[in-house]
Amino acid sequence: MAVGSIALTVSSYVQVPMIPVPVTMQTLAVTMVGALLGRRLGTLTVMAWLAQAMAGLPVLAGGAGGIHHFAGPTAGYLAAFPIMAWMTGWFAERGWNGLAPWRAFAAMLAANLLCLALGGAWLAGILGPAQALALGVVPFLVGAALKSALGAALLAVIAHRRLRKAA
Repeated sequence: MAVGSIALTVSSYVQVPMIPVPVTMQTLAVTMVGALLGRRLGTLTVMAWLAQAMAGLPVLAGGAGGIHHFAGPTAGYLAAFPIMAWMTGWFAERGWNGLAPWRAFAAMLAANLLCLALGGAWLAGILGPAQALALGVVPFLVGAALKSALGAALLAVIAHRRLRKAA
């Protein structure tokens, strides 16, 4: 859990500032944590990291922290993170992992799209549906696909390394 929390924090610092939601590598880290640790431990790891953020530790995008982030524009995305970890972990436990990269990609993409749907729905309550879609969903679609592809590739590399060590 500690390594997962550190990975999630580091992924938060890799960002492109945008308004109202920044582009980060958090969703890649969340799906990797879920896929590598499984649905239970992955979800607990993400929840522990979010608890650190709530406590004010600088673990969110750009070193942010504090409870107010769980009521602002990013709240829906943050709430989606444990669900994403659970989802990718569940799929990985059923063979949608590095040994089946296309399936791993599909699982990660589904989790990313769920995050965008939940984040966009929350944002719609603040900005209205059209603005939420234009500012909080559409600009992130290409990134969701690219991060899912990168995640699947990383899982494939990890799986093949484990197979070579076992042989």
